[in-house]
Amino acid sequence: MMLEKINLEKVLFLDIETVPEVYRFEDLDPVTAELYNQKTRFLQKDEQTAADVYERAGIYAEFGKIVCISCGFVHETRTGKSIRMKSFYGDDEEKLLVDFKRLLDDNFNSPYHVLCGHNAKEFDFPFIARRMLINGISLPNALDIAGKKPWEIAHLDTMDLWKFGDYKHYTSLSLLCHIFKIPTPKDDISGADVARVYFEENDVERIKVYCEKDVVALIQLFLRFRGNDLIDEADIVFTSNS
Repeated sequence: MMLEKINLEKVLFLDIETVPEVYRFEDLDPVTAELYNQKTRFLQKDEQTAADVYERAGIYAEFGKIVCISCGFVHETRTGKSIRMKSFYGDDEEKLLVDFKRLLDDNFNSPYHVLCGHNAKEFDFPFIARRMLINGISLPNALDIAGKKPWEIAHLDTMDLWKFGDYKHYTSLSLLCHIFKIPTPKDDISGADVARVYFEENDVERIKVYCEKDVVALIQLFLRFRGNDLIDEADIVFTSNS
C-alpha cells in the first residue's frame, strides 16, 4: 500500500487513553488481584509484588478501561487541507464505545476505509476490540479481523511504517515529531499522568485535550511520511461527544 496513493479522506486517525478499572491494587477483589499477579509476574523484579507494578494495569484490556478515543479526519479541498477532530470520552466506557462503533459503522465501513494510529496494531486497535467484547458490544467491521488475510486488514501504523521491517525498537510519536520538525504544543500532562488526572482530579476534559494533540501530531507525521506539507493549526476543527 503506497502512502501517496491513499485517499486521505478515507483514513480515520485515532488515539486512545486508558486507565486501570480501579485506581489502587488494594481496591481489587481477591480473584482479580491474584489474576493480575499472574498476568504481571514477568514484570515483578527483585522482590517486587503485583502491587508494585500496578501502575501498568491501564495497558491491559483485562484490567483497564478506555476513557477517551480521539479521532481525526483530513478534509481536502481545492484550496488545501484541514483536520476535523472528534472525541468520545467520559466515565461511561460502554457509551463511548457504542458511539465510536456507530462512527465506524456509518462512515468507515468499506474496503476503501483505513484506520491509522501510532503503535495502534499492538495497542489501540486490539484494546478497543477487547473492551468492546467485554462490554457486550459486537465488533464493527473495521476491527473484526478474525479470519481475514493480512492484506484484507485495512490498518496502518506509523510506528510500523517507520520500522521498515526492523522490529527491534520502539520509536515514540514524540521522537518522530521531533526529528521531522513537526511542531507540537507543550503538554501539561504525559501518559504517565492520565490515571492520576482521571481518578484524583476527575478531569477527563484535560485527558481529552491531551489525546487530541496526539492525533493531530499523528496526522502531521503521516503527511510527512507522504512528503506532504503540514496542515496549519488554524485549519483544525474540534467537535466532541462527552
